[in-house]
Formats: sequence, structure tokens, C-alpha cells
Amino acid sequence: MFWTIVLSVLLLLCSETSGTAEASRMIQLEGVHAELACRDCHGSDPALTPRPSSLAVRANGCTGCHQGYDQIFDQAMTTRTAEKKFVEHTFAGVDPDFYVNNCSSCHVSDCLDCHGGGGHGIVSATQEECLACHTGYFVGREYLGWAPREDHPRYQRGPVHLGERALKMRPDIHAELGMECKDCHSMKSLIAGQKAAQTCEECHQPDPGVIEHSIAAHMDKLECYACHSSWAPQEYGNYYLRFGKSNREAEKAFKTPRLKGEYLVRTYLRKQDAPPLGLNERQRYSPIRPEFITYYSDLRGGEYPLVENQLLGAEWKPFFPHTIRTGTVMCDHCHDDRRRYLLENEEDRLYRIDLDGLGLVSFWNQQGQTIRDGSFVSSQQFLRINKKDSAYTKAYVKRWKKLLGQDEKSLKE
Repeated sequence: MFWTIVLSVLLLLCSETSGTAEASRMIQLEGVHAELACRDCHGSDPALTPRPSSLAVRANGCTGCHQGYDQIFDQAMTTRTAEKKFVEHTFAGVDPDFYVNNCSSCHVSDCLDCHGGGGHGIVSATQEECLACHTGYFVGREYLGWAPREDHPRYQRGPVHLGERALKMRPDIHAELGMECKDCHSMKSLIAGQKAAQTCEECHQPDPGVIEHSIAAHMDKLECYACHSSWAPQEYGNYYLRFGKSNREAEKAFKTPRLKGEYLVRTYLRKQDAPPLGLNERQRYSPIRPEFITYYSDLRGGEYPLVENQLLGAEWKPFFPHTIRTGTVMCDHCHDDRRRYLLENEEDRLYRIDLDGLGLVSFWNQQGQTIRDGSFVSSQQFLRINKKDSAYTKAYVKRWKKLLGQDEKSLKE
């Protein structure tokens, strides 16, 4: 009996060893991790860490070598704190499950979200991996010169980028020079929660011979990209039409692909020009755009809407358009354009959303709108920057003479 038990145990051990060896032979590691053993990532018991790169275990299978990299799970790409706060004071009152059901697809929850390879062929993150999430209204693909088209089917034409019809615009000059996301956004900076690994000034020294650089107020009070962003995608009025889970009629009526959830989203207006200006958290002039101007309609009631075009939030934010060019707009595009500061004159108003019952006077009027991590430019500040003194006039004439190719020495003092 004793020898029978011993033989059974030996057979069982051999079977388990054989099974483990067989599993190892079936899985072929590739790339820089090709020489690693299973236990190097999965530990002594693979059953305890079947996915050692995930947020659930704070990537403990990766951080044995890549120490500190689990801190990426504490940063904006994972926590999405700003988006959660926005949903809390907008959709929470009408749809408490909105964030869970609609806002989780682009959150980093695993190292493999960016490094791919199914876990056994891990590679360095590529620009394509970045743009898989940084598309649509997220800063990203405008760097390559792509902008979202209007929603209506009549505009769904032209080239396709990342599976969507897109407008071809002028790309960022850094993209033309062959630079990629990782050249400015290193892993070290992302782990530290920084927006970039370096500032503009760390690579570029402003040339004092450039007219705009010779003006002290420009250098002291403007972000470089306030002047050098050639364009930016902007969305004014996002309509969230809630049809519920039975939405085949909505799909037919709006000629859309099958909806993934309860909502159809449509935008009132998309623009691709020089964005408005405001003050960022450093109190420097910066491009701003709507984070979301959000309208909610509950159409689950059948023929008549339960709620129609309820304004849930109108919130802006400072941002850095990735559309840098060496040239800039003319002086009066900033100094004389009230609309760029959301101080639009009523007589200049084209979009009469106030008459459509949309809860705002205008998209370009500060009334009823807020800005996150910054502030709007006040009327008093606008008057100060539009003071036409002799220095302004001299610089303005000098700029025009340069554009016209005339000898600057002919400029009368």
C-alpha cells in the first residue's frame, strides 16, 4: 500500500511538471523579454497573477524590473479625475450610471493598453498607440494635421484616419520634422504626472529680432503656443440624445451605425481655426476651448421627449493645440477681436442660440459659462491689451512692412 501511494504521488508530480513544461513550450516570448522565464513576471504561482501587467495588481509583474512605473496608475490617463468631476456636476442628476457606461474605454488599466503584444510580445509604445485614445476631441491627431468632420452623413466624405472621416489640415511643424509623441512626452514625465518632459524654452531660444518677441508683454504674459498654434479643433454644443437600449428607430432616423449604448451624440458646430484665448492656471494667455457645452435630451418616452435640450454644463479649459507653426496671426487677430475672448458684440453674433432656447446668450459670451484651471479675460483686461499707444502702432506698421517685403530701414520713427 505504501509503495502504491508513493508511485501515485510521483506520477502526479511528473504529470504537473510535464503540463507546466508543455505550457511553457506553447507560449513563445518575443522581443526584449524573450529570455525571461514565466516566474519572472508571474511569480512562483502563475495562478495568483494571471495578468501581471494590470491595474488590479498595480503591474507587480512589471515593476520588479521597471520600478516605480506603477505610478502611471495614479495619473490622469488612469484616474480621469477631471472627467469624473465634470460628469458629477452634469450627468449625475439625470443618469447616475453615465460615467460607468460611457467613459471607461480610454482609461489606462494595464501596461498592455499601450505596450501591446498580448503580454508575451511586449513592445515600446508607438505613436499609433497614443492616437488610438488621443483622437476625436482629445488633443492628439491634429498634430498630424487631422480634424474631426461634422457629424451629419453629408459630411462623411474624404480621407479616413483611425477609422473616421477626417479633414486634412496643416500638421504641426514638429511632425513634419519627424518628431513623435515620445520626443516630448517621455514615460518618466507621464509617471510624474507632468504634461510634457520639457518646455518650449528648453529647446527654443526666442529670437529678439522677431517683432513679436521684442514686445516685453508678449514674452512675460503669453504662452508660446498662444501665438504659434495655427489652428485647433473646437466643439460648440454637444447633444446627448438618450434613446435607451432599444434604439433601432433612432439608428434608422439618424442614419447611424448600431449604437453601443443608450446615447447618440451630435455636435452643434465644429470649428478648425485659431481658438479663443483666456488665462491658464499660470495666469498666462493661452488658447482655450469648450471642454464640453453639454445638452441632454431624454427621448425614451416615445413620441414626445421627456427632457429636451437641457443645458447640463458649459465648461471651458486652457489647452495646448499641437499645431505649432513658425508664423503667427496678425496683431489685430488678438488685439481687436472681442470674440476671441468670449466678449462678442451682439451685433456681430451669427449663431443665435439664445433664440433657440439653448440656455446661453452665445457660445462666445462668458455669461453662463465657466472655465476650469484658469479664467476668462475680463472686459477691463481686454481694454488694457487693446490700448493703441505709439509702441503698438510702431510694431504694427513694422510687421506689415515685413510682410510686404519692404526695407525696414524705410520705416519712419
